[in-house]
Amino acid sequence: MRTRRVVLLAAAGSEILDLVGPFQVFASATRLYAEQQPGRPPIYHTELVSLSRHTAFTTNCGLAMVAHRSFRDDTDAVDTLLVAGGEAVETGTTGPAVVRWLQRVAAGTRRVGSVCTGAFLLAQAGLLDGHRVTTHWNWCERLASRHPRVTVESDPIFVRDGDLYTSAGVTAGMDLALAMVEEDHGSRLALQVARHLVLYLRRPGGQSQFSAALALQAVDREPLRELHSWVLDNLHRKLSVQRLARHAAMSPRNFARVFERDTHTTPAKFVERLRVETARRRLEETRHTLKRIAYECGFGSVGTLRAVFLKRVGIPPGQYRRHFHGSRRA
Repeated sequence: MRTRRVVLLAAAGSEILDLVGPFQVFASATRLYAEQQPGRPPIYHTELVSLSRHTAFTTNCGLAMVAHRSFRDDTDAVDTLLVAGGEAVETGTTGPAVVRWLQRVAAGTRRVGSVCTGAFLLAQAGLLDGHRVTTHWNWCERLASRHPRVTVESDPIFVRDGDLYTSAGVTAGMDLALAMVEEDHGSRLALQVARHLVLYLRRPGGQSQFSAALALQAVDREPLRELHSWVLDNLHRKLSVQRLARHAAMSPRNFARVFERDTHTTPAKFVERLRVETARRRLEETRHTLKRIAYECGFGSVGTLRAVFLKRVGIPPGQYRRHFHGSRRA
């Protein structure tokens, strides 16, 4: 067992949760492992490295931080490199010296990743070309526009493409770090870290950045906001546009137009997402059969449940249950 050096890169204006979230995950994993395996080397050595000649910088919320060292002084080998998001990387003002250093270090690093808009610095260094990536939903279009050789996926919480890892905004960095801990040391330790940090649930990377409930909470129209609870009570039914429109007291054509305009998704995709979210909770929290879950969530058959789960979550429901059932009690 060797100690893996994890480096988080930060600059003035960095999003503080992009830094402390993953940092705490790796630190907690190291402490919990040490408690279970006394006398063994620490599994991670995590450091904060500044992207300027100074080690002190101020985060986006005004909290001052001091990095362990500047990138100019960092010559040690790196196992895992993560770039935090923030103003400097979003605007590309970190400077050419940082880009050259990042290109050199990344070439000898086992895995490279970003949290939130940290993807912009990786893209500036050419490290994302030809890869599937994600970032905070509000920056996906800009990332794709600035870097057309990068395939940007706006929905997932995090994306792994080979040895390249990118994640969505802020708290998604903790999901990414937990996935890395699991990759290195297994699901048991990752679940213990999640429990220690009182995380609601370890989320798989393919999960959407938005829940179906959030999509409706932001709309102004009261009938659409109330639709969420009604759909949850009627998931086992056939939920056509006509039925949804009738509940909202709107014509089907007007309902479909207003719904897509206000939620940026179609009624069919909204219902499918809500069904998947409900099925996930049933798989996590109950011992119900796949057949019962498929019926109660409106999929009709286990085959349909499996197909939609593969599309939306990235793994079949049986594997999801084995991986996540009872995780909050682990």
